[in-house]
Amino acid sequence: MSKCEQCIVREFSSLKALNKDELLRIADCKSSYTIKKGEPIFTEGENVNGIFCIKDGICKLTKLSANGNDQVIKLITKGELLGQRSMISEEPVNLSAIALEDMEVCFIPKAEIMGFFNQNNKFSMDVMKSICGDLREADDHLVAMAQKSVRQRLAETLLYLNDTFGTNSDNSLKVKLSREELAGMVGTATESCIRLLSEFNKLGVIALSGKKITILDAVKLSRLIN
Repeated sequence: MSKCEQCIVREFSSLKALNKDELLRIADCKSSYTIKKGEPIFTEGENVNGIFCIKDGICKLTKLSANGNDQVIKLITKGELLGQRSMISEEPVNLSAIALEDMEVCFIPKAEIMGFFNQNNKFSMDVMKSICGDLREADDHLVAMAQKSVRQRLAETLLYLNDTFGTNSDNSLKVKLSREELAGMVGTATESCIRLLSEFNKLGVIALSGKKITILDAVKLSRLIN
């Protein structure tokens, strides 16, 4: 059995629609990389000409705003794919992907993937469903930015980090973001994020220790969203 058949990316992504022969073809043409913390997988405006499979680790997708700040759009973890929309649209990527920790990543060239896209209907449908899911998330994010206060968005983001990525043995959030990164994810100024974190700390819903954030009362934190 090839490594691609056993890979976690196949289990959770559109690659699960590929048959054994197609997976063997991927195994022959893919390239594997170790991306160190802080390094880019790709940068905004780059032509990637393929897709990236996240085998291990977490990265952030960011968009450079007009004022020169990076807006954190989404966090990506193992089992997910990057670059599908750019590959199909034949356009440069419109986001940057930066490693938040050391990562293991595989790259599959566009020529191979597009061959599967043309020959395997289930695979092509799964890819399109994945892209539609990303667009739905973008719509939801846009509505949240317009209709929810910064306080609500921060509470929602902390619960998202807890529910999606889990916690360490000391119950702190597993994903460690700088205050600037967290502010970028919430869509506010760093100073506002720091002030609200301090407020949540005083309310007893979270505890702060350096970059570490521990949720002490998830129920009370969720009430802040509503």
